[in-house]
Amino acid sequence: MANRCYDCGVLCPSSIDFQSSVWRWLNLGFAAVVGVCPNLLGAPANADWPQLLGPQRDGIYLGPPIARVWPNEGPPVVWKREVGPGFAGPAVSGEKLILFHRMADRARVECLDTRTGKPLWQADYPTDYRDDFGFDEGPRATPTIAAGRVFTYGAEGRLSSWQLETGASLWHVDAVKEFGSQKGFFGRAASPLVEGDLVILMPGGREGAGVVAFDVATGKVRWKATGDEASYASPTVATIRGRRIVFALTREALVALQPTDGLVIFRQPWRPRGSATVSAATPLVLDDLIFLSAAYGAGASLLRFQERGPQEIWARDDVLSNHYATSAYHGGFLYGWHGRQEQGCEFRCVELKSGKVRWSEPGLKAGSVLLAGDELLLLTERGLLIRARATPEGFKSNARAQILPSDVRAFPALANGFLFARSQAQLLCLDLRKEP
Repeated sequence: MANRCYDCGVLCPSSIDFQSSVWRWLNLGFAAVVGVCPNLLGAPANADWPQLLGPQRDGIYLGPPIARVWPNEGPPVVWKREVGPGFAGPAVSGEKLILFHRMADRARVECLDTRTGKPLWQADYPTDYRDDFGFDEGPRATPTIAAGRVFTYGAEGRLSSWQLETGASLWHVDAVKEFGSQKGFFGRAASPLVEGDLVILMPGGREGAGVVAFDVATGKVRWKATGDEASYASPTVATIRGRRIVFALTREALVALQPTDGLVIFRQPWRPRGSATVSAATPLVLDDLIFLSAAYGAGASLLRFQERGPQEIWARDDVLSNHYATSAYHGGFLYGWHGRQEQGCEFRCVELKSGKVRWSEPGLKAGSVLLAGDELLLLTERGLLIRARATPEGFKSNARAQILPSDVRAFPALANGFLFARSQAQLLCLDLRKEP
């Protein structure tokens, strides 16, 4: 199976091992001449976290190894700073971190130095978003960094493009005015997806604007597809049998799309029961398998990709119902939160191909999960960071640290060995790098 390199956009085999370092350098020289991706020839994987759920939108960290032992007081805090409201997680590219939050009645995009937390630039625009349930009124969608640009999608429905180096505004689109995007229960929350020269968004608009692709450079609409309302899950993209495919979990269905022109390959009805329900976990694409999960009676489904429509492998409501946090996959097993956030969650290990629950750990409440090597990093809503082995033999926590106060909903970023995590009022950087 091939994966798209986030350095150059080329489709690269997932693992190629050159036995000779001399041969590697010769090939790197060849790559420089002919424009072949260096990662294809064995260069280190990209260690950035440029979008929701990391480089491949699957919660998997690709950077240098992290430490297996923490000090008694927890991982070293490199820096911390106050932030405004919002559930949008940080995005990291090189030595730049993008923070999207709210200050008074303005949605603010800030670029921070990852080493110090000091501001490099900031930009903002007015926002009138008000939460109908009295929750946080900041942005929900994690920014996306690609092609020297930053893409943000505010809770009020504004898609914006900013220059990564300076913060200059490049273009913006009002999804409410242009497409009739609906507020839903909690505003707009799906993160923009960049695929090639397109920015793909789920505004859930009228007249076939359920999913819309925009030109990266200009913001002009390139295609529109489906009439579905938006969910809170973000679209993702994968290569299946040599073909790039976008998967969008709308409020009504799983939609597979051809990214070049928006052609709908299939639309599979899939949603929670009832009207006062949401889907928020991003689909996981594992080779030709697609894992979907949501609470409110939807449960979990494992589908096999077929162009005429997916084949259901298994579907159950009592296995792994992700309320909002996407599960992580490792070695044939899924690791994720089961149950409603407000009703108490359990953290579970589930065998992918059978749907069998291997173990379940209660009492952790809700949170997010990412994978670094064979280690799980859980960040709970109470601000507790837990490290545990990703093994079907049982929940084996080997370190815990209280890193933030409560009210942690934003997904963290793990880049180059540093963890960037935020609550509703604080952002911090932890050094998780491997010991010398």
